[in-house]
Amino acid sequence: MQLSIRNLSKRYANGVQALDNVSLDIAPGMFGRLGPNGAGKSTLMRTLATLQEADSGTATLDDIDVLRDKDRVRRLLGYLPQEFGVYPKVTAAEMLDHFARLKGLTNSKARRATVDALLERTNLAAVRKQKLGGFSGGMRQRFGIAQALIGNPKLIIVDEPTAGLDPEERVRFHNLLADIGHDVIVILSTHIVDDVSDLCPTFAVISKGRVILAGQPREAIARLGGKIWRRVVDREELASARSSLPIISTRLQSGRTVVRAYADSAPGPGFDPVEADLEDVYFSAVAGHLAPEPTAVAA
Repeated sequence: MQLSIRNLSKRYANGVQALDNVSLDIAPGMFGRLGPNGAGKSTLMRTLATLQEADSGTATLDDIDVLRDKDRVRRLLGYLPQEFGVYPKVTAAEMLDHFARLKGLTNSKARRATVDALLERTNLAAVRKQKLGGFSGGMRQRFGIAQALIGNPKLIIVDEPTAGLDPEERVRFHNLLADIGHDVIVILSTHIVDDVSDLCPTFAVISKGRVILAGQPREAIARLGGKIWRRVVDREELASARSSLPIISTRLQSGRTVVRAYADSAPGPGFDPVEADLEDVYFSAVAGHLAPEPTAVAA
């Protein structure tokens, strides 16, 4: 099964071009979508999840027209949106049973077995009778994945799933995503670069509604070999450095301001060469230093 997106565009009534000729090919496995807030990631995810219309372009899941044959897509879809609401006074087992009914599991015995298996898989079996209002953020996200897995979907979309999770829950959620991302297409839309680096063999960067980079993380990192430079600057120097040097990112480390720059050679005194990582790829692409690559095929 493959998801093929061609020239997908969407402009909102307020004039914002959320998607601008987006084209991607995505095969089974984990596929990461990176981009700043407002880049168009969520618009693309909602469009693929049949929740809103595109202005133009196509999207097909094998022989299924995603934009027109929505009922058929929904039977093969698992979706965890960025904002996932629950009924706080309903237990996990009850809510999952309700979702299973909505997915068409009418046989009570089969439905009970499905609910039990999903709660076990998401490590929620011990809290099956706990009301969802008492769930932590991480437990709620794992419950969101449980409902997304009902019906053995072939396409799973998760939108910003680890935002706000503590480190332990984030690792647990990563392990869960990695477990399900073998035989189905899993699209992970996020602004957290480490999530993509840890989980996804293929990825794309979207900015201002356009795909500006796509491919494999290791190959994208290799393109930056010898081009990333690091220097510690005083806070008073930061504004000047940003205006006069090809700075792609800044961060505080142990109370010091560390800047990273993209350049073929040392961009100034005090800069040392460093190994690039996927975060450097992301910032370099958003800054326009890496040439656009319009399509990607997941391995």
